[in-house]
Amino acid sequence: MSLQKTIPQHRRLYEILRKHIQDGVYKEGDLLPSENELCQLYGMTRPTVRQSLSTLANDGYIRKHQGKGSIVHNLQREIGILSVSGTTSAVGDRNLKTKIIVKPLLMPWPADFMFTLTDLENESGCIYMERVRLLDDVPIFYDISFIANLNLPRITARQFEDRSLFQILRDYYRVEITGGEQRIKAIPATVKIGKLLQLKKNHPVLHMERKLETNNPGLFLYSSIYCNTEKYSIFGRF
Repeated sequence: MSLQKTIPQHRRLYEILRKHIQDGVYKEGDLLPSENELCQLYGMTRPTVRQSLSTLANDGYIRKHQGKGSIVHNLQREIGILSVSGTTSAVGDRNLKTKIIVKPLLMPWPADFMFTLTDLENESGCIYMERVRLLDDVPIFYDISFIANLNLPRITARQFEDRSLFQILRDYYRVEITGGEQRIKAIPATVKIGKLLQLKKNHPVLHMERKLETNNPGLFLYSSIYCNTEKYSIFGRF
């Protein structure tokens, strides 16, 4: 059975319109097609269309204006970091930049590491790197990466400024992300985190700890990511 048939009609229309809003087909202040037009265009009943529009309004994408219709309002801004494709792929052609805070270097694993390591990982050490990811010049992520040092020659010499870590692993080492696990919780920003993300100390930030599996047995990527969600929400599709 196709995914399209398993999703309720009102939800399918909601997802179509939400994507069009996020992609800029409809911009702030634009009118969506009328209920009659949406019924004709997508072959749906008026109650179904109204349910979709009500959900869009409840989620902050549109506001209803009597006599005018549905007006795009307060666009939610989302970043698909919860994806194995990586932030760069999820963001697409938006203005994403990477600022290197600590260049890649080879070092022993921290003694109090966030995940349990294998004997092979402990023996091999890790490649450590700190980055800040900016979207439209707003610092969104402070990303501390740990990559098991297993057959990744010259990776510390690679250029990571404004480049995707996942893409570098694909292009030079044929390493693909296949899955993983992550823990997420809200914490107060430290002085350092606040400075890097342009937030006041103790401002709440989203902290993610991730262990990503690859197509190379025994090679895992770990990251500790601090997220500034003041302007952008974190979005994922599973």
